[in-house]
Amino acid sequence: MRRIAMVVATVAVAAVAAGTVGAETFGVRKRIPRPEAYGRVVMDTYATKAKVAPVVFDHWNHRMQYTCRLCHVDLGFAMRAGETGVREQDNRHDLYCGACHNGKEAFGWQRQERKGLTSKPVKQCDRCHSVGKPDAPKADFYAATKGLPKSAYGNHIDWLAAEAQGLLHLKDELPGVTRKRKPIRYAGEVVIHAREFNMPEIVFSHTKHAVWNGCEMCHPDIFGVEKGVTKFTMQDIFEGRFCGACHDKVSFPVNFDCRLCHTKDVF
Repeated sequence: MRRIAMVVATVAVAAVAAGTVGAETFGVRKRIPRPEAYGRVVMDTYATKAKVAPVVFDHWNHRMQYTCRLCHVDLGFAMRAGETGVREQDNRHDLYCGACHNGKEAFGWQRQERKGLTSKPVKQCDRCHSVGKPDAPKADFYAATKGLPKSAYGNHIDWLAAEAQGLLHLKDELPGVTRKRKPIRYAGEVVIHAREFNMPEIVFSHTKHAVWNGCEMCHPDIFGVEKGVTKFTMQDIFEGRFCGACHDKVSFPVNFDCRLCHTKDVF
């Protein structure tokens, strides 16, 4: 009896342990970031190793002025955090962040501070390397986005509506970096068949996506160029692939409202 009791107790402990692990990994919604933190990326490939505070990059602060295509195509930033491997010397040579943060397009890593008739360079690394520095200067999200149309998800800003209403004027070129291109006639709306039972079809608008992304952001690395050649599931998207490369990271989350994408009426 004692042996049987020990076996039962062991099984019970194992079951509790398995239940604990399951509780941590299944059936729990992901924490929803604050509006100003949605799309935030901490760049720490080399910073901590060099005993420097990691960089905080806020997508909202940049998408108010620039298209996604400009950074992810022309400047060469990878779509997945940490894959680009930006180094300080890259920025000092006008690559990646340094293509804009050079004191001309945007603030640089140092500025000239005048004292009387003389001036001296002053480093302002803390403006980007701000993790763990409560006094580091930060853009005010609520002041900057005041007056923009609201939404109930992501940053709580309807970015497409803001652009369509002329409240945002996105810069898509950078002198010396962007190659001049002829305008492309987009295919307009494409209906994508939904395999889920009783789920409306997806209406994908090339026009809306092209305003921010151009064509190169998606084709051919994420989606093939021929209609129907790329097969994917909602689970793929939830795991950050295909549409999930942007949605649930920077663009609106896909688990908020299915009808944001599944818009074609089934009746």
